[in-house]
Amino acid sequence: MAKPLTDQDKKKQISVRGLAGVENVADLKTNFNRHLHFTLVKDRNVATKRDYYFALANTVRDHLVGRWIRTQQHYYEKDPKLCFFRQVEEADDWLRYGNPWEKARPEYMRPVHFYGRVEHTVDGVQWVDTQVVLALPYDTPVPGYRNNIVNTMRLWSAKAPCDFNLKDFNVGGYIQAVLDRNLAENISRVLYPNDNFFEGKELRLKQEYFVVAATLQDIIRRFKASKFGSTDFVRMDLSMLPDKVAIQLNDTHPALAIPELMRILLDIEKLTWEKSWDIVIRTCAYTNHTVLPEALERWPVDLFQNLLPRHLEIIYEINRRHLERVSKNYPGDADRMRRMSLIEEGGTKKINMAHLCIVGSHAVNGVARIHSEIIKDTVFKDFYEMDPQKFQNKTNGITPRRWLVMCNPGLAEVLAERIGEDYIRDLDQLKKLLDFVNDDALIRDVAKVKQENKIKFAAHLEEHYKVKINPSSMFDVQVKRIHEYKRQLLNCLHIITLYNRIKKEPNKSWTPRTIMIGGKAAPGYHTAKMIIKLITAIGDIVNNDPVVGDRLKVIFLENYRVTLAEKVIPAADLSEQISTAGTEASGTGNMKFMLNGALTIGTMDGANVEMAEEAGEENLFIFGMRVPDVEAMEKKGYDAMEYYNRIPELKQAMDQISGGFFSPDHPALFKDLVTMLMHHDRFKVFADYEAYIKCQDKVGALYKNPKEWTKKVIHNIAGCGKFSSDRTISQYAREIWGMEPSLEKIAAPDDPR
Repeated sequence: MAKPLTDQDKKKQISVRGLAGVENVADLKTNFNRHLHFTLVKDRNVATKRDYYFALANTVRDHLVGRWIRTQQHYYEKDPKLCFFRQVEEADDWLRYGNPWEKARPEYMRPVHFYGRVEHTVDGVQWVDTQVVLALPYDTPVPGYRNNIVNTMRLWSAKAPCDFNLKDFNVGGYIQAVLDRNLAENISRVLYPNDNFFEGKELRLKQEYFVVAATLQDIIRRFKASKFGSTDFVRMDLSMLPDKVAIQLNDTHPALAIPELMRILLDIEKLTWEKSWDIVIRTCAYTNHTVLPEALERWPVDLFQNLLPRHLEIIYEINRRHLERVSKNYPGDADRMRRMSLIEEGGTKKINMAHLCIVGSHAVNGVARIHSEIIKDTVFKDFYEMDPQKFQNKTNGITPRRWLVMCNPGLAEVLAERIGEDYIRDLDQLKKLLDFVNDDALIRDVAKVKQENKIKFAAHLEEHYKVKINPSSMFDVQVKRIHEYKRQLLNCLHIITLYNRIKKEPNKSWTPRTIMIGGKAAPGYHTAKMIIKLITAIGDIVNNDPVVGDRLKVIFLENYRVTLAEKVIPAADLSEQISTAGTEASGTGNMKFMLNGALTIGTMDGANVEMAEEAGEENLFIFGMRVPDVEAMEKKGYDAMEYYNRIPELKQAMDQISGGFFSPDHPALFKDLVTMLMHHDRFKVFADYEAYIKCQDKVGALYKNPKEWTKKVIHNIAGCGKFSSDRTISQYAREIWGMEPSLEKIAAPDDPR
């Protein structure tokens, strides 16, 4: 006989009566109709496709919610250490119609302060006369894979307080009160796109502080409460915070977590500086994501003084103590003191946020092995010499659940037939495919799945881009943010070269190619926008040339996003990863293409280096300068004109761009791009042109041998084990957060506990 439940156990029970079983189609239909009628208040006569989506989403959400609550109960009972990342609610079209997955949590609303002044009193420091904005949390469930765990992603939305400028409102300043209210709520209305280019705008700093301040208040509330559903504070000793909380600073955008946590510990919790600093250091860790100097955040001191005066005082004190330590370790080295200071002097005084992150963290890591070495050798060399124990590497990874099983079920099934399904949880098992590299049946099946994916994507392109393409052509794809260092311009030069060769020898047997380039440009990045314009202009000429026909097509993939990536990546034959060596921190698109059976043409940059190690360099198309070559060229000086004058095909391509061949109605349209490439190209496109073209010739030749091509594909898929995000997160957990990853499966909501 079952043991009767205690009152406490009954409180933990989650009612699942009336919920559809996922395997029960009739129940799912019933719940779907219930949500359509009673949640959306629609019937099938007036319901739109969006309504059907929301009804289905709410049906699925019902199943998530029970597991979501059960997960939170489990965490509060076990009291594990928790790791926090930073997010901000982004206003986009998808929020216009609501979001069925998120749940507002107004009971956890938190005040965030701006402006004001600092008073030093006998009772301590007070930040007074501030402007308050409320942070309203929205929770989104994040389900685990077949383990009943549903974690929480908490986003924050800015709301003006109810009494916001009520005095102005009452004396007739209605319009101003409304404008002020809108200004406060603008904080989360638009997210500044971070595109490896830093703009010191006040709204951006407000956004960064807003999410940091809201999240830290929430972290400390949860730490003190410690019991599921409890509003009483039962844990008051904040010296234990690093044992229960890890904060990962994902680039410098959340760097304000360091002075904000110090402010809370010093001014609110009344701890000493030494005790507070110890807690901050042990709690925070920093991941660097770029070595480009223009991307590193440097905030003007004057802006801080106005917006966050208390934080500026704390940063100054952090810097004073930091420089004392530098001086002690390197007596008399004034230049090192200047280089390592958190405050950059000269002209406008600025706060170097990367330096703040390093000083305030117990661990610093890059996101690929070569990147982690570069930051130790160059950007953060002084800090590495003083604290070598802080520096680590954590190579990025991707989730095989989304980037294989979900987006490429045909390939996932082919792999499972050979090596079983366990690779979905343990991607290292893909190594077993090496036993089948010469297996004709696997070669045939992998090639068949690729062709099916290409036919599907070709139909998508024809429908959305009105371009008819040859599904038997090589799908040559470069999708990533549009940026000079990613060298979409090198790809353009290859397209023009290929076009000129076909025009010159139209009767030759050319490997047909459909070249697709996709990505977004930051709103204020003129060069990136001109690169997009050039790609589309080349496409207009190439795609309408009857001599070329379907042997070469050029398509710019508009509005590149995850949903489009899930279609194009499984269909790609060739993955373009052609950044200048030493500029790409890691990349993750390169891994997604590799896992989905595309071969890589790339430089030895970012994670490409480790991909070549795992799959065998002979199974990738590696070309161009390595990091030492680039460094040597920097010292010697890069002369673009030397390449232009020496390489006829390069000269022809550049002359066509500059002469208006691709912009007949506006011959000088690409003048700025031409000037940049010829005279001030930091990313040395011409220096790698010759090697790139030769490497592309090898690609074209191998594609004519489908069996050998597919063997290389299998080698690549077999080498993907290292690039699972499961491995990445396990390393962060063990080596930075001091936690042991758990594979535990908890009870489902309808299971007895």
